Amino acid sequence: MSLGENVKRAREERKFTQEQLADKLGVTFQAVSSWERDEYKPDTENLIHLAAILDVSVSSLVEEKSNLFKTKKAIYNWEHMKTYVKTTAKNHKLKDSMKAVDFAVQAHEGQKRKKSDIPYIYHPLNLACHALSMGIIDDEIIAGCLLHDVIEDCNKTLDDLPVTDGAKEIVRLMTHEKEDGADRKKVMDAYYDALAKNPKAALVKCLDRCNNLTTMSWGLSKDRIYRNIRETEEYYPMLLKVLKETPEYNDAAWLLKYQIESMLDIYKRLM
Repeated sequence: MSLGENVKRAREERKFTQEQLADKLGVTFQAVSSWERDEYKPDTENLIHLAAILDVSVSSLVEEKSNLFKTKKAIYNWEHMKTYVKTTAKNHKLKDSMKAVDFAVQAHEGQKRKKSDIPYIYHPLNLACHALSMGIIDDEIIAGCLLHDVIEDCNKTLDDLPVTDGAKEIVRLMTHEKEDGADRKKVMDAYYDALAKNPKAALVKCLDRCNNLTTMSWGLSKDRIYRNIRETEEYYPMLLKVLKETPEYNDAAWLLKYQIESMLDIYKRLM
């Protein structure tokens, strides 16, 4: 794709009109239109500003992709995953998980994964399927996977959750306190320290990071990718150590370490 095509695609993904993007840049909409038609190219200052507004890297705008490879954002159908989780939960009498599936689907209804048209419920279902595929048949953990974002993203409270206290505690620990730049390090330290004290929550958080790392290539800015890599390298060895030291999660710790560190290495090499 040409620079113009990349600009147009990124603009439309963020649902900006040419006029809205032009206003943010301080240029005319005719200028934006000419860039998208590849009649003219934005100067360096506008290109950097464009990337910041569209929350993508400069390289993703200027790189001409030949579309040699077909990519896909969803590997599994979320409704099939839902059926699998519900069936497995029923077979193993995981009462919290059975209630959590329908609650999560309803709570996340209409939400999409960032920078995609994939229903958001794909994410918590992915975590639950990931755990089950590793042999983690634990009602609190599967329910925690399914509900981990509903307080943060769906205006729900702990009292709203149709699960027992152990699952609620995982969701509470997973819920991220909002922070500003100055307090970020302090908030993050406290957040991960609390997770590390609860092996079940640490497991859900590692599953969450695995899935989130796989979606960084969907159009995150280079700065955001750098931040995610640094955060993963700083905090996740501590969580993985907790899992390794918990006998029932020892196999899961090996797999999660391999998955997380492999993805980090791939991103570093490509960047």
